[in-house]
Amino acid sequence: MATYLVATVKSWNIEAFQQHTADLPGSWYLITGPEQLTGDYLAQLQPDYIFFPHWSWKVPAEITRNYPCVCFHMTDLPFGRGGSPLQNLILAGFEQTQLTALQMTDELDAGPVYGKMPLTLDGTAQQIMRRAAPLVYQLITQIISKQLAPQPQQGNVTYFNRRTPAQSQLPAALTATQLYDFIRMLDGEGYPPAYIEHGGWRLEFSEAKADNDGQLSAQVTFVPALYHGEQK
Repeated sequence: MATYLVATVKSWNIEAFQQHTADLPGSWYLITGPEQLTGDYLAQLQPDYIFFPHWSWKVPAEITRNYPCVCFHMTDLPFGRGGSPLQNLILAGFEQTQLTALQMTDELDAGPVYGKMPLTLDGTAQQIMRRAAPLVYQLITQIISKQLAPQPQQGNVTYFNRRTPAQSQLPAALTATQLYDFIRMLDGEGYPPAYIEHGGWRLEFSEAKADNDGQLSAQVTFVPALYHGEQK
């Protein structure tokens, strides 16, 4: 019987693992931290594939070279290699993208592709990620049921830069649409929310809503700036 390992850290991907793997053939195992991804554990498990729906750490080369490792990137590769793909796509005005399943290699996001699924970019970052989670298992099902061979990426390579927490500060002179997009693209588990600073406080924005008249509303949380190491 085939053995599969899923490594992920986000709540929606853990929920998706629990929902979808029961209906898939083989034995399925889940790990949620880098301390579990060890050579000894993998030697014991001998997984046929290791899937990384969302992983926050670099996977050692001795693992990617010895086991078929598959990650998932929220762009139509080779367009948009690199960090913060969701935020970079929304900032660039994209409304649709592709969720790409690819083989992990020594070069970031450059491995051959197993398949792609269309993904809409409306809603908050949390909503988009939750919408992507079941698509991961559709791609996984295709990979293992059809024994897909990954194909080299085709087309012009472009790169995204990973965003820093400081870039979550709201820029000046945004239109209503840009302001809405900026707040929603950072509104998700683990993301530094959109904010402004005023009088020793950081005002963090979430749950943005826009109406047809260009009016915006959002939830505002007041956080002392000293909690961010910024004693005023």
